[in-house]
Amino acid sequence: MPSLRDIRRRLRSVESTKQITKAMELVAAAKLRRAQVRVESARPYGLKMQQMLESLAGAAANLHHPLFEERPVKSSLLVIIAADRGLCGSYNSNILRTGLKNAKEAPPDSIRLGLIGKKAVDFFKKQPFPVLFKIPRTEGKADLAMVRRLAADITGIYERGEVDEVKLLYTRFVSISSNKLTLERFLPIESPGDKDGAASSYIFEPDAARIFSNLVPRYCLTKILMALLEAFASEFAARMMAMGNANKNAKEMIDNLTLLRNKARQSSITKELLDIVGGAEALK
Repeated sequence: MPSLRDIRRRLRSVESTKQITKAMELVAAAKLRRAQVRVESARPYGLKMQQMLESLAGAAANLHHPLFEERPVKSSLLVIIAADRGLCGSYNSNILRTGLKNAKEAPPDSIRLGLIGKKAVDFFKKQPFPVLFKIPRTEGKADLAMVRRLAADITGIYERGEVDEVKLLYTRFVSISSNKLTLERFLPIESPGDKDGAASSYIFEPDAARIFSNLVPRYCLTKILMALLEAFASEFAARMMAMGNANKNAKEMIDNLTLLRNKARQSSITKELLDIVGGAEALK
């Protein structure tokens, strides 16, 4: 059995760790509430933008936009959105493992990476895949200026023909205890065609080309913003759950160590009493 001093030292250490994990759980819960409100508020806007683009694309079937251009896929850009920090369970490992698997399964020299989040940047630093851009710090905030630059960089890479396809890998927020790893094509934008048969009834004012020139960049911006908001909400939910489990485990460990400490104290007191009684008997 460990000594009473060792048990007390370990007990103090676990109690200090529990205070830290509890504080991290509360911080993650506060950030999650804000992130959840943002993502739930942005989803209808993103859906409406998608529907508007589909309607216009169906109505202007003869209009050619470079971001709708389908090309033979010889090279792809995989944008991976991970977290800046750990202590969020399997959140980062699932994303990085899936990203590495997709990169390795691609034809040789055909994959390019775009990395968002310190964990993704550090992980793929040791991998042989070329990185076109990286954002090592987001601090869990979808800053609009940063998202605009990111959308412009990604669409510029595709329009210049550096890649023939762009995919986004991120975690979609479902609930506090559930999220879904999502890999979806971002560019080229899939042309929906005439889905409802009513496309020909649209009259454009101004002309379709001018509408597309304004709407398509907004659609790309919205798509990336939504992916970031979903990823941040999932990250905070995963961290809150992980820290909650850590608090529960720390409490169980404290209870076990407290019981072990009491047993050690009782054993020490019993031994001292036996020594006193033995000494008294020896003096008689």
